[in-house]
Amino acid sequence: MTASVTDQLTPQQAGVRAHAVLDEIERAVVGKRSALELVMLGVLAGGHVLIEDLPGLGKTLLARSFSTVLGLDFRRIQFTPDLLPSDVTGAPFYDQRTGEMVFRPGPVFANLLLADEINRTPPKTQAALLEAMAEAQVSIDGVTRELPKPFVVIATDNPIEYEGTYALPEAQLDRFLLRVRMGYLPVADEAAMLRRRLDRSTPEAVLDRLSNPGEVLAMRAALERVEVNTDLVDYVVALIDATRRHAQIQVGASPRGGLALVQLARARAVMAGRDYVIPEDVKAVALPALAHRITLKPELWVRRISADDVIAGVVQSVPTPQTTPRTAPHTAQHTAPVPNPVGA
Repeated sequence: MTASVTDQLTPQQAGVRAHAVLDEIERAVVGKRSALELVMLGVLAGGHVLIEDLPGLGKTLLARSFSTVLGLDFRRIQFTPDLLPSDVTGAPFYDQRTGEMVFRPGPVFANLLLADEINRTPPKTQAALLEAMAEAQVSIDGVTRELPKPFVVIATDNPIEYEGTYALPEAQLDRFLLRVRMGYLPVADEAAMLRRRLDRSTPEAVLDRLSNPGEVLAMRAALERVEVNTDLVDYVVALIDATRRHAQIQVGASPRGGLALVQLARARAVMAGRDYVIPEDVKAVALPALAHRITLKPELWVRRISADDVIAGVVQSVPTPQTTPRTAPHTAQHTAPVPNPVGA
């Protein structure tokens, strides 16, 4: 069942459809439900996702599965040291038949772009994504061209190899709505994955298309109908402010971090079948939304204290509001487990 751009979905309907998408993707991506749910939160909240993890854990498969099931036009860029900005955005070329300069769109003109190993390309090419990620458009030769809607970037980053890589600048990290880590499969799930591969006799599972770009936009619009109590707004601001005053943090979260917390919390409420946000929604998404937005003091590296540890401490230190939704809770049409911040 699909929806056009003009169709309206309730938060509960959007949640049901989102879980149907995840159930289908799980046929290909085994044992990673929490990571899949976090990526789904990013898609619902209208942001971009950074997947930071070791090679071979299914990051590319995850991105391709989302594009297939959501019915989104998919492109992949393998970032390399010799990649040019025009290889990302496209460039004009001379058409000998017409004698005119014609623009040839780059792979960024897609609904879902997989930026594979984004830290392997120089900053100039990384920056080519900045305008696209922030404004959903690219400007070339003085002409601004809009990207398809929706536009989602899923970027992968290898955190253990440093030779021949370029660390993402803080400005670009801040463009990602959240960071996800997949981790190794538990032994039982890894065995199940191998059994599935043997049973189907094909390299990958064939997934069904359950949605389309119009429905994804309608699901995003449903988030605007999710209530956020004033106490929760104050709670989000308190968390952001705590990162700026923390003794171990050199640079705290930007205002964009607060916006990310609100939208991800709304998306989590939708996934839980609610049209209102509760404090647990904010707490659950705080780590994936904020850990990549802060800069720790240099001496913490020697002590092996990570940004995840510091953000977890911030969440524990800020008092949780005892808030009640302004409107009576509606009966949820679908209730399912929601993402846990652990391992995000």
